[in-house]
Parts: sequence; structure tokens; C-alpha cells
Amino acid sequence: MLTPTPSAATAAAPISLRQKSSAALREAGIGVALVCLTAVFAMLSPIFLTSSNLTNIFTQISINVILAVGMTFVILIGGIDLSVGSVMAFSAVVAGTVLKLDGLDTGPAIGLALAASIGIGALCGLANGAVSAYWGIPSFIVTLGMLNIARGAALQWTQARSLYEFPDAFNDFGSATLLGAPAIFLVALALVALGWFVLNRTVFGRLIYAIGNNEEAVRLAGHSVRGHKIAAFVICGAMVGVGAVIYMTRLTIASPISGIGFELNAIAAVIIGGTSLSGGRGSIVGTLLGACIIGVLANGLILIGMSDFLRQMVTGFVIILAVVLDVYRARLARAVA
Repeated sequence: MLTPTPSAATAAAPISLRQKSSAALREAGIGVALVCLTAVFAMLSPIFLTSSNLTNIFTQISINVILAVGMTFVILIGGIDLSVGSVMAFSAVVAGTVLKLDGLDTGPAIGLALAASIGIGALCGLANGAVSAYWGIPSFIVTLGMLNIARGAALQWTQARSLYEFPDAFNDFGSATLLGAPAIFLVALALVALGWFVLNRTVFGRLIYAIGNNEEAVRLAGHSVRGHKIAAFVICGAMVGVGAVIYMTRLTIASPISGIGFELNAIAAVIIGGTSLSGGRGSIVGTLLGACIIGVLANGLILIGMSDFLRQMVTGFVIILAVVLDVYRARLARAVA
């Protein structure tokens, strides 16, 4: 029987003080960037810091935050999920179908719709993770295939039609506020808190980091690498299911063509938030800040009158800059170590 090597023990051990300090510094840097960006747009537009515009920003970033929380788990293990936009559309149309079933009261219908949406998302995540983990196929390829499968399934499910006329209690949640903040943003924050707890206060979360850092060491330590990889994709899919329902409450429809490009926004939020594409380094708090940067940037550029085409160019530049900075951070970390 193999004896766990020192590297294996290190991989499965709690996150070190140095790693925690490094993560805190990354988050602080991202936070400073967010504050600076906010200050610039506040000077360029007099309405940027108004309560109505800030509420608008929080509302707009809510869905991306939810998707990015799940994406963080996948990227931390060194994977990626390109199917979240299509899976969101599939989850939405299934949930919309449940909401429109005859004979169900509003409360049970909403509960069943949420469960169905999360279930579809989790099943798609399970398929992504199982194929990638058991056959060793890069998650990029597997999820690219799921992107087409889920989109086609959504279109087939509704015959390319949108579903609407959902219960008022369901639709009203998308515009509801609590303590002055959008209710859907509070849901997103709750999921951020849950994701932070899982990654920082559970053995499962530490193993997610460890797999991204040294997969072989985790295996030699006696832990199930495949199981944890699959679980990361299932968590991502479940978050997509929640995001689908939130998206339905916002638009009051379930469309089979919704969610196009949402995977790119989620990945951008995670990368801008300091999570390494190679895995093993990053945080949920950083992801939240990354999503806020994307939301502030998009909103601010609209307020100063920048065209859609230029906004796309600026956003793309910011993503590339974030990746370049991540490379330099990794080099600096290796040099210090």
C-alpha cells in the first residue's frame, strides 16, 4: 500500500497562513481597483452614485454573481464550464413548464419549479463532471458539447417558443427589495457566503484547492479526486439552476434562447476576481468583486455614452489585463517561495 508522501500531506492540509495572506492581498487589490473605477465614473457621471443607479447595478450583476460562484468551484480544480448559459436556458424552460402546470397552488408550484431547475442544472453538471473525470477528457471539450446539447434540449422542449404568464408572486420577486436592496442581489450574497463557507471551512473545500494545486498528491493521500471533481461541476450546475429561476423572475419569461454568452461573463468575473485558470488559487470574495467590477464597468460606460461595440472592446481588454496580471502574480509568488 502506498504511503502518503509529504507533498500529499501538504495538499490535504488546511490552507496555510501564507496562502491566506496572499489571498487577502489579492482581494484587497481587486477591492482597490473597484473603488478607483467607481470614483472615476462618479466624476464622469453625476447620476452614477445615485441610489436608483446603484440599485440597478446590484440587480444587473446578481445573476452573474450566482453563476460565477459555481464557476469558481470548477476553475479552482483546473476545469472550465462553457455550458452554463445553455444549461440555464434548459433549466428555465423546465421550471417554466412546472409553473404552468394545472392544479398546483402558487406556493407548491414555485417550490417545484425551483427544485426542477436546480435538478436539471445539477444533472447537466453531473454529466459534465463524470465524462471529464472518468474519461480524462478536457472539460473545455465536454462542456462545449453540453453547450449544444442543452441549447438543443431547451429549443426542443418548447418547440422554440418562450413561456410566460407565470404567477404574480413569482414575477414580483424579481423587482422586490428588502432593506433597500434588491431581493435577488441578497440571494446572490447568500450564495456567496455559502460558497465561502464551503471553500474555507470544510474539508471538501480544502480538497478543491488541493486538487487544483497538486491532483496526484491528493490521490496519493487517499482522497477521491474524481468524486471531488464531479462534485465541483454539480455545484456549478446547481448554481446555474438557481440563476435560471432568478432570471425568470427578472424577465417574467422562460426563453430557450436566453443565457447566450453568460458563461463568458461568469468566467470573466472569476478571472478578474483573481482565481487562477490553472486552478488551486482564488476565492469567492474575489469572484464577487470581479462581478462588481464588470457590472460597474458596463454601467459606467453606458452612462458616459460609449457605444456597444466600444464597451465590448473595453471589457475584453480588462479580461486580458486580468489574465496577464494573474501570470505575473504567479511568477512573483514562485519567486518569493
